Amino acid sequence: MKLHFTKMHGAGNDFVVIDATARRFQPLPALLARLSDRRFGVGCDQVLVVESPSTPDVDFDYRIFNADGSEVGQCGNGSRALARFVRERGLSDKNVIRVRTQTSVLELRHVDGDRYRVDMGVPQLEPAAVPFAAAARAERYTLTLAQGTPLEIGVASMGNPHAVIAVADVDTAPVATLGMALQSHPAFPQSVNVGFLQIVDPRHVRLRVYERGAGETLACGSGACAAVVVGRLWGQLDPVVDVQVRGGQLTIEWAGEGQPVLMTGPAVTVFEGDIEWPN
Repeated sequence: MKLHFTKMHGAGNDFVVIDATARRFQPLPALLARLSDRRFGVGCDQVLVVESPSTPDVDFDYRIFNADGSEVGQCGNGSRALARFVRERGLSDKNVIRVRTQTSVLELRHVDGDRYRVDMGVPQLEPAAVPFAAAARAERYTLTLAQGTPLEIGVASMGNPHAVIAVADVDTAPVATLGMALQSHPAFPQSVNVGFLQIVDPRHVRLRVYERGAGETLACGSGACAAVVVGRLWGQLDPVVDVQVRGGQLTIEWAGEGQPVLMTGPAVTVFEGDIEWPN
């Protein structure tokens, strides 16, 4: 059969979006890999699936799959894309919708034009909630890498685990090698997304993120949120921060502990199409 899809992106973090509200979508790893492949498939960082709500307190269920077939609980840029998708497909005419992921309930709001705001929820900072192996919560942690090198990081969960490293220049940061080293570190039992944070001033930062199951992406919404949370805990950032990622700019707002993180940024539809899909 033919599977209809929509290609979208949020600040360069790109997605294949599937409408499964009327017909069930079977997320087999081999088929997800085909959709994600940039040479033999459509090409994307993640596949997003919108489903009918499983509970009456949300408008939709929202599932997120990496190219390796793993399902994850959060994708902030994908959430904005999903909000635009359901409006354009006529699935909802609301300006504000609620969606349930594997780990979170998110509120998505259309701001204006192609800009959408996501209430990403309250960040989880206790190590067990990340999860992260540490005896007690701290603002900074020191990990020893395989070669014996100590590394200082901040840690937070935005529905998925994040480690944040302060760097002088994101352009020269060892994103791939250090990202892979942290993702396989035993302190992160579910692996981790690794953010490389360059603080330009208290209102502006630059960021690169090495994501679980995807490698480095042009933008990572939850990673931008985690980076601002960590930077605020370090006392170096204002409550509203513009985050420059390789694919564009996101604005992150966090008033402080116990408060939700708000993310505003673009969501763009690139094209629609059909691909042959086994029954």
